[in-house]
Amino acid sequence: MKLRNINTIISREYLTRVKKKSFLLTTFLVPILFAAMCILPSVIMFMAEDTGKQVAVVDHSGIVMPYLVDNENVDYTDYSTHSVDSLKANFKDLGLDFLVVVSPLDSAEKTVAVASYSEKPMSMDMKENLSSKVNSAVEDYRISLYEMGDLKQIMEDVQSDISVATYTLDESGEEKITSSEVYMIISMVLSIIIYMFIAMFSGMVMQSVIEEKASRVVEVLVSSVKATELMFGKIIGVACVALTQFFLWIILTLVLVGGFSAFGGFDSMAGDPAQAEQMMQMTGVEASMGGMSAEDMMAMAQDQSEMGAVLSTLKDIDWVKMIVAFVIYFSLGYLLYASLFAAIGSAVENEADTNQLQMPVTVPLLLAFFIALYAFNAPDSAVVWWGSMIPFTSPIVMLARIPFGVPTWELVLSVALLVATFAACGWLSAKIYKIGILMFGKKTTFKDLWKWLRMK
Repeated sequence: MKLRNINTIISREYLTRVKKKSFLLTTFLVPILFAAMCILPSVIMFMAEDTGKQVAVVDHSGIVMPYLVDNENVDYTDYSTHSVDSLKANFKDLGLDFLVVVSPLDSAEKTVAVASYSEKPMSMDMKENLSSKVNSAVEDYRISLYEMGDLKQIMEDVQSDISVATYTLDESGEEKITSSEVYMIISMVLSIIIYMFIAMFSGMVMQSVIEEKASRVVEVLVSSVKATELMFGKIIGVACVALTQFFLWIILTLVLVGGFSAFGGFDSMAGDPAQAEQMMQMTGVEASMGGMSAEDMMAMAQDQSEMGAVLSTLKDIDWVKMIVAFVIYFSLGYLLYASLFAAIGSAVENEADTNQLQMPVTVPLLLAFFIALYAFNAPDSAVVWWGSMIPFTSPIVMLARIPFGVPTWELVLSVALLVATFAACGWLSAKIYKIGILMFGKKTTFKDLWKWLRMK
């Protein structure tokens, strides 16, 4: 193979694709969409609350109505002296949104039944809120039957909500607080991104090969360069497009996050404990100045501890190592699968014929994705460990393990196996590509592929 010919093909593939409008749109819109996905759920949740709902309550039990306290979203009105049928008949005239009817107390089960009537279905938030208040009323009623004045206080005192603080130790024995949830999210996000990249850009190579073969352009190309040069040039050119898009996404995302941090005051949230304590003193949040209860102080301390763990974890992650690992595993994983998809594309004349041939290739890719999604549960388990070593699954599974810490020798072994497997599969794919790219008029089978591999 001539390196100059490969470079020419790489340049052609790269420039052709980066100049497309679709490339420019996805490159600049995806970071914006990522930021929107982080912000919009909170905005939508805030704006989607029920407000100004008028609820008539007919409480035959006599214990529920005191627990239905008005708030900014719902106004409860006691209509216990009214007939339920008359309220239903005059529902619109009374300006009601809901009619809630509470049954008399069941002396045997010590409970009540609740029914709601309305023109439109009740929202889930309102239903859950109403159920919670009714349950509180029934629970307090049951407690009162034991005739122990302090029973409710005892039950509240024995309840606990303990969170485990996790620390990691470095080689010198120094401890750092960490958040397992952050590692889990990073693991899942990396798995999804690398799976998406490998599948998308490998499929792009196959589609390009099929289009050139169907249009007979490939016959002109192979008259100037070797088929293997064309295949590897196409694979590497698409890889350069993928890496360009990936790094642009990182840069644009960092710019957006940096701008939002400066505008939203995120830096002040992530400040050191001394600054946080000083701010609390200035705003009078201390118990002695703000009159906060011990429970409120403990809840605030726990929230601050969890936030501190998240910020500490994000700060201590070796992002350079993560990006380098992503580039290495994406590049090798892509080269492995792209060579196989290129061979499949060369053996068919249209995309409809690829379903049978690509099944053995897509199954390991999907298996790797499913293993990686559960890697955070047991990153050192046998299934996950072997998934991070087997070359057909390691690009995705190993990247999901890296946030939890992977020994260097495992990384070296995994990469070495991946390189060796790509070299072998690339050589076999080149043999298929060289023959299949000029085969027309016959549907290719696995038997044909095996025959092509045996040819010298």
